[in-house]
Amino acid sequence: MTLIIDAHQDLAWNIVNLGRDYTRSAYEIRIDEKNTPIPAYNGNTLLGWPQYQQAHVAIVFGTLYCTPRRVDKGQYPIQLYDTPQEAHQCYRQNLDAYQRLADQHPGKFRLLFNQAELTTHLEQWETHLAASQDPPPPVGIVILMEGADGIQTPQEVEDWFAWGVRLIGPAWAGTRYCGGTREPGPLTKLGYALLDQMADVGMVLDISHMDHQSARQALDHYAGQVIASHANAEALITGIPINRHLKDETIRQLIDRQGVMGIVPVNHFLDWHWRDHGGREAIGLDQYIAQIDHVCQIAGNTRHVAIGTDFDGGFGVELVPHEIDTIADLPKLIPHLEEKGYNQDDIKRIFHGNWLRILKHNLPSS
Repeated sequence: MTLIIDAHQDLAWNIVNLGRDYTRSAYEIRIDEKNTPIPAYNGNTLLGWPQYQQAHVAIVFGTLYCTPRRVDKGQYPIQLYDTPQEAHQCYRQNLDAYQRLADQHPGKFRLLFNQAELTTHLEQWETHLAASQDPPPPVGIVILMEGADGIQTPQEVEDWFAWGVRLIGPAWAGTRYCGGTREPGPLTKLGYALLDQMADVGMVLDISHMDHQSARQALDHYAGQVIASHANAEALITGIPINRHLKDETIRQLIDRQGVMGIVPVNHFLDWHWRDHGGREAIGLDQYIAQIDHVCQIAGNTRHVAIGTDFDGGFGVELVPHEIDTIADLPKLIPHLEEKGYNQDDIKRIFHGNWLRILKHNLPSS
């Protein structure tokens, strides 16, 4: 069994808006939510403490995310924002949720801000795997901001870095900084200023959800490390009508910039018309592996692709391949990769090594 680093989980949003307690089992959470509106709104959870441990999930990139009021469908009462000031407050509540989670449950979750903390954390996990010692180590959380509307001005990037944010994705939908999913457009003047401030403090740029145009502009302009925490290859998603995923030319540009791309195991990101093609039972891990393999074939190696599940990010078990019931099932990818000819070193890079390289090269020393 190898460690897993998952580059995208919307934990704080679920804690703040749905009251989910990820120190518990995913199955306990499902039982508690059974007679509530939550499963119809966000699906049955894929995440829980025992399931993290079963899969040896050592680190996740935990997002800060808030929803702009203009795209809310009114299906469930959640925190929304109209103004940069409201977005700022909402994102700060997400940040506070991570701090409470780590403070109240230090044996289960740990915030990772720098190299020293990363090294200690990994040593504990390696010791645990080697000797199967109890208790199991915590899940490490590296904080990623998804959608930069919570940053009121580009100069505020320095504050967010001081508060612990280490990666920023400027877009979810469109923002003041750039075009985004379903709201295309270029980087704005403010967006270029944001990128410059991010580079100055050493943030990692996440191009996930950026429009095709703004993503490529960012890849051209940004001086620091670039990733796509949770995005698939548009070329393999037949009939997709939105600008959510990466074109092959963008993937090549990301690879040229020594970036890494986290692949998302969500059915409509594997087959946009999956419901018409047999439903969930017709979507398997082979389609997910095809996305991983596509990036590897473009790169000519396994150094630029990894896992970015986006779990509990607006969907649950109902919308993932049928072999996945919780995050504990991610190791099922291993035999599929082996059948495709990937060796153990390849698998380790995909499961954790590529994201670990990004963290080791970009987290501050202390």
